[in-house]
Amino acid sequence: MKIRTVILIVGSLLMAGFAALNQAEIMRTTTIHLGLTEIQAPLGLVLLGALVVGLCFFLIAMLLFQTGHLIEMRQVTKDAKEQRALADRAEQSRFTELRQWLQTQQQTQLQREETDHQALWARIDALEQTVLTRLDESHNGLAAGIGEMEDRIERQVHVVQGQLPHARLTDQG
Repeated sequence: MKIRTVILIVGSLLMAGFAALNQAEIMRTTTIHLGLTEIQAPLGLVLLGALVVGLCFFLIAMLLFQTGHLIEMRQVTKDAKEQRALADRAEQSRFTELRQWLQTQQQTQLQREETDHQALWARIDALEQTVLTRLDESHNGLAAGIGEMEDRIERQVHVVQGQLPHARLTDQG
């Protein structure tokens, strides 16, 4: 229990005990002046009744205040839950957007890599064709040079054989 409630209960019990101990004086009849009129009544009982009425009034006011406070707290709690749910949805939405952006970036990167890969293979194929063409040209040039050299050697051999036909036979024999 809260300290206020304990103090209220203890105070009420003390007042009840005080009233019980002084019951004879509380119940003694006296003249009470009410402004325009006077009445004969026990003053202690009138004061005790006013105290009980005041206490009931403040208890009702406290109950209304507590009820209003509880209703307000429930509304605040409900609003906080709604705000939390809204924040969670917004965060989830941000995560979804981030995931979609990352997937888009990944797809773009994969497409870029594929394009670069295809361009690289096309360049390699072109270079291979260039190398093969140049190799073929070098081969043809080398073959032509060798053929030309063979023709010269053969002509030189025919010229030498035509001039020295006997030398050839003696070298063989």
